[in-house]
Amino acid sequence: MTPATLSAQDTQHIFERLREGTVPERGLNAFAVGTEAVRTELERQFGMVSAGEGASKFLRGDYGCGKTFMAQLTLLTAMHKNFAVSKVVVSPNDTPFYKFDEVYARIVGNLQTGLARGGALGDCIDRWITAVEDRLIAEGGDEDSPDFDDQVAQRFEQELHEIAKLEAGADFIAVLRAYFRLRQAGDLAQASQLLSWLSGSRNVAAWVKRTAGIKGDISSQTALTWLKGILLIIRRAGHPGLLVVVDELETVMRMRTDVREKSLNALRQILDAVPEYRGLFWLFTGTPDFFDGRRGVAGLPPLHDRIHFRSAGEFVNLRQPQLELRPFDRARLREVALCLRGLYPAREPAHLQHKVSDAFIQRLIEEVTQGFKGDVGIIPRQFLREFVDVLDLVDQYPAYDPEASYQFTPKDLSFEEEALLSGQPLDDDLTVLEF
Repeated sequence: MTPATLSAQDTQHIFERLREGTVPERGLNAFAVGTEAVRTELERQFGMVSAGEGASKFLRGDYGCGKTFMAQLTLLTAMHKNFAVSKVVVSPNDTPFYKFDEVYARIVGNLQTGLARGGALGDCIDRWITAVEDRLIAEGGDEDSPDFDDQVAQRFEQELHEIAKLEAGADFIAVLRAYFRLRQAGDLAQASQLLSWLSGSRNVAAWVKRTAGIKGDISSQTALTWLKGILLIIRRAGHPGLLVVVDELETVMRMRTDVREKSLNALRQILDAVPEYRGLFWLFTGTPDFFDGRRGVAGLPPLHDRIHFRSAGEFVNLRQPQLELRPFDRARLREVALCLRGLYPAREPAHLQHKVSDAFIQRLIEEVTQGFKGDVGIIPRQFLREFVDVLDLVDQYPAYDPEASYQFTPKDLSFEEEALLSGQPLDDDLTVLEF
């Protein structure tokens, strides 16, 4: 997506998010500079997954390298390729990674496609059923025939038998069968309840479960099997696969020892199962400390042996499990700033270009960098907030002259930024969280 094809709404969205110091949810292609090599490798992975392979990749980078940006850009790329996507942020309290039932619930609850940004699971099931109907019509079936619904039910049952052979789980098949029956009968409220149960909800009434002949809830032991079923639904709905982004794996390092060990073993289990999940692409993000430190992957030798990072001096194999994101430098910051200046919806673009000159952009880079003790790699968030603030002031006040008035003062600091300014190493605060 280029500035020429970006909608006015998407442009406004980009600058609103940058003002907040967060990654925009769309329009990232317009200023995704310096990411070409990484994106080429991810394109290779998408090609494999589209052909029916399972895949996994790890985005490795320090704070400020753009892991969240790259993860979001990959989600957008996947949706452009008609993939279903989901994002899970690892959290000690909300999403402990070793509890597969909770990870499953986050994956399914956050499921999106290009056609359904919310409620995507229901949309996928409905598209699957519609595809069954369309195939019957293509084979000469008459949708106005009194027995057409029976024909659809019979064909859908055949497809359920095929899915059952792929080890999706007996309860999974039973819920799909009941959902189909309720949908065809027009009982959308009860069908919606079963859909909630299928999505990992624990708040579904027992009598609703009885309509499908099931008991209890999805457990941590069965959740990965059910994820296989969700993947089958997604592919039968016409999508080539599913991308799951698992962000902030480094959070695992701040957990109790027993929880940390369980989480690392959970990651190993997922990687062991990757070949069985045809069309599923796992993308994980984490810091070098997580991948290389004893509190992280290096603390579980079988996992570390499988995914550890290698380099041959300045040459790094992009096709190894970990894909390294390089820190920002002054040249890349400047290129991003120039992209954003050209993208900014100014009332008088020529005035903006004159006041926010190339020379001022270079000065701003130097001032923000000096404010963070010369560490260019950690400053992108602060730099972009400052830069958008300057663009806003120039656009609103014709008399404002950033060359004469601007002075950088660090504010609204994140934990990592505060640690850098205080001279504290980023991994010194890996305190154990009790919960």
